[in-house]
Amino acid sequence: MIWNDDFETLPREAIESLQLRRLQQTLERVYATVPFYREAFNQLGVKPKDIKRLEDLQRLPFTLKKDMRDNYPYGLFAVPLEQIVRIHASSGTTGKPTVVGYTKRDIETWTELMARSFYAAGAHQGDIIHNAYGYGLFTGGLGAHYGAERIGASVIPMSGGNTKKQLMIMQDFGSTVLTCTPSYSLFLAEVAAEEGIDIRKLKLKVGILGAEPWSEKMRQEIEAKLHIKAIDIYGLSEILGPGVGIECIEAQNGLHVWEDHFLLEIIDPDTQEVLPDGEKGELVITTITKEGIPLIRYRTRDITRLNREPCICGRTHARIERLSGRSDDMLIIRGVNVFPSQIESVLFNIKGIEPHYQLLVDREGTLDTLEVLVEVDEQTFSDEVRKLQQLSGMIQKQIKDLLGVTCKVRLVEPKTLARSEGKAQRVIDNRTKISS
Repeated sequence: MIWNDDFETLPREAIESLQLRRLQQTLERVYATVPFYREAFNQLGVKPKDIKRLEDLQRLPFTLKKDMRDNYPYGLFAVPLEQIVRIHASSGTTGKPTVVGYTKRDIETWTELMARSFYAAGAHQGDIIHNAYGYGLFTGGLGAHYGAERIGASVIPMSGGNTKKQLMIMQDFGSTVLTCTPSYSLFLAEVAAEEGIDIRKLKLKVGILGAEPWSEKMRQEIEAKLHIKAIDIYGLSEILGPGVGIECIEAQNGLHVWEDHFLLEIIDPDTQEVLPDGEKGELVITTITKEGIPLIRYRTRDITRLNREPCICGRTHARIERLSGRSDDMLIIRGVNVFPSQIESVLFNIKGIEPHYQLLVDREGTLDTLEVLVEVDEQTFSDEVRKLQQLSGMIQKQIKDLLGVTCKVRLVEPKTLARSEGKAQRVIDNRTKISS
C-alpha cells in the first residue's frame, strides 16, 4: 500500500535527476541568505555553481549540531522570521537547544512525508491512532498528528504521561495504532500487566516507534508483550522531525528514506571520508526542499549503512539499516568501543531478565569502569543468592565474549530503574563530572 505512487516508486535515474536539481536550487538559496554557509563555502573555495553532479556534494562543508547552537536561535534560518509559521527545538540537555523553523510549505512537506510513513507502516483511513509522542517543542507529537490526519485516520492526541489513563483510552476508544518511543511501549505493557489488563483484548495492531535506538531483540520483546507489529520510524528535529524514514510493513528490512527530499551519505566518523553503499558509518543528510532552515551535509551521528536496492514493497527510495547507535553515544571503555544497543542485544537473550537496564560509567584512578544494572523478574529475584550470582556471572561473561570489555553486573529487583515516558536514559557517564 503506497501513499504517493508518483514519487515513492520513481526509477533511480529520475530520483537522482530530481535530487541534483533541488540540491542546486538549495545551495543557491543558502549561499544568498545564510551568512554561515556563505562563509563556510568561501573558506573552501567552492560556489554553488561548482556543484554540477551529486558526487560534487563531497566538496561542501559539514554542518554540526554545534553550528546550530553557535547560531542560536535564528542564525541558520534562510527566510525572514515573518515567513516562519512554526518553531520547534530539541531538548537542549547538553546546552542550548537546537532551533528549527518551518515555513507553511515546510509544514506541508512534513505532513506529506508522515502520510507516506504511516501508509508504509500499514496505517490508513479508518485507523484510530493513539499518539503518545510528546506535544510541544519536541517534534514527535505534532509531526505524527498531522500525518495521521492527512491519511484520514482518527487521531487521539494523548501526548506522554498518565500511563494508566493511556491504557483506559486505548480500551475505551479502540486504538488500533500506537505511536511512542520503544521504551515507553514496554512501560505501557508493564503497567497493563499490573492493572490486570489483557493486552490481547485491545485492538492495537501496529506500533510506530522511534526517537531512540532500539535493538531487534527489543522489537521482539515489544511484539510479544503488546501483540503488535513494531515498525521503526526515523527522524530528527534538525532535519524535519519524524518521517525522514520508516520501515515498510511488507519487509521490515531497512527504513525507506524519502530521497526526493533528502540526500544521503555514509561517512567514516573519524576520517570523514564518504563510504560506499553497504559499509557501516555515520549518516549524513542534506535537505533539498526545506525552506525555513535548510541544512547542508548535516552529521546526524547515527550509525547505519545504505542500501539502494528496490524493496519488495515497490518503493525505490534508498533504505538505511536500523540504527546500531550514535557515534556520540559510543562509550570507550579502556580502549574498547561499546554501544548501549550491543549490551541490550545480550540482555534480551537471557531468561529471567526484564527489558530495563542502565549503564553506569565511572573512573577509578586512571581506569574506566562499566557497571551494568539489570532488572530481573519477580521469580528470578526470589531465587537464592547463589543462582543470582551465577546469572550475574553469565551476563558478565557474555558481554566480555561479545565486546571484549570487562564490566560489573548488578542485578536489581523489578521496577527499580526509572521508567521514561519519552527517551529512555540508558547511560550515566560519571566521567564527565570528574573531568569538570
